[in-house]
Amino acid sequence: MIRKILLAGCASAAIATPAMAQEIEVSGNIAIQTEYVWRGVTQSNGDLAVSGGFDLASGNFYAGTWMSNVDFEDSSDTNIEWDFYAGFGNSFGDTTAWWDVGIIYYAYPDSGDLDYDFVELYGGVGNDFDNGFGVSGYIYWDPDNESFYVEGAAGFAVTDSFGVDASIGNYSFDGGGDYTAFSFGGTYSTPVGVDLDLRYWDADASGVDDTFVLTVSKSL
Repeated sequence: MIRKILLAGCASAAIATPAMAQEIEVSGNIAIQTEYVWRGVTQSNGDLAVSGGFDLASGNFYAGTWMSNVDFEDSSDTNIEWDFYAGFGNSFGDTTAWWDVGIIYYAYPDSGDLDYDFVELYGGVGNDFDNGFGVSGYIYWDPDNESFYVEGAAGFAVTDSFGVDASIGNYSFDGGGDYTAFSFGGTYSTPVGVDLDLRYWDADASGVDDTFVLTVSKSL
């Protein structure tokens, strides 16, 4: 799903009880990446990353969780990132345009006294045109650290199984160190239900190298 490498599951199961006004759709995902890159910066120190998550949706509401290994080369030897998120989204009436608002909690349970945990609020709008072209824009706000990340993205479905996309985002911090990140790549959905994504990342932040990331993912 959203914002990180959260890969939306295409397959879902509907759960309904007499007390529920709407069905709940449950989906999951697993992925292996050559490197975990987030907003242009490596989170795994250039090493392999394994991730997975689960999502549920009911009407306009969705929620989920996602986990990956990380490597910050810090004094606590932090190895785990565990995210939790929830939000609301829908189309604007009968159009192909849509909106999305929510909250993400980024947790690092083994970071010890370093306490990397933080929260972001986000909002976005976009349009998935009938010709296969799509655009979106998001803004993320971390109130504790007073940072903003503003991102725009565009994609095109070349075929039913292959699409290309690109994104550019600017990270601004209250204490300075702002930078811009961008990516472009393509995703191929194989006939056996495995997705292959090859992506180039770069950022103008100090000490950050450009890199290609290959992701192999599967919806559950």
